[in-house]
Amino acid sequence: MSGSASPVPGAGPPGVVVFDYGAWSALYPTLAANVDTAQAQGYFDLACLYLDNTPASTVRDLNGRAALLGLLVAHLASLALPQSQGGAGGLVGRVSEATRGSVSVKTEFATLSERAAWFGQTQYGASFWAATRGLRQARYVPGLPQRPAIWP
Repeated sequence: MSGSASPVPGAGPPGVVVFDYGAWSALYPTLAANVDTAQAQGYFDLACLYLDNTPASTVRDLNGRAALLGLLVAHLASLALPQSQGGAGGLVGRVSEATRGSVSVKTEFATLSERAAWFGQTQYGASFWAATRGLRQARYVPGLPQRPAIWP
């Protein structure tokens, strides 16, 4: 799986994905036409708030994590750009109604939870949400002591 960020050997700490603008812009050319390297790096830094980019991340595979972070960068960029520059406004979900006179299109995405609604605003966020479904499931590791997660 090719990511839009890359685990570049020697470019950063081990187990951390380093953003690769060239790879990201090749995957998302419409967005890259309006997002420069510095902006994309800023979106990558924000994306790391949504998906842990440390050796302790739930996503151990660096190529998979790079791809997910790339989707988040695309999502954040799309939300920030006006529709005329490839920003949010692209249709997400299935077309449920269409009108020809004065053109009107209505789409629907399966009922989204409050958490998923923010991601569902763009095709990139919806892809990220679908790809990370398994990360939102409870994990039980048999044989290990289980500590209750109690917040003070």
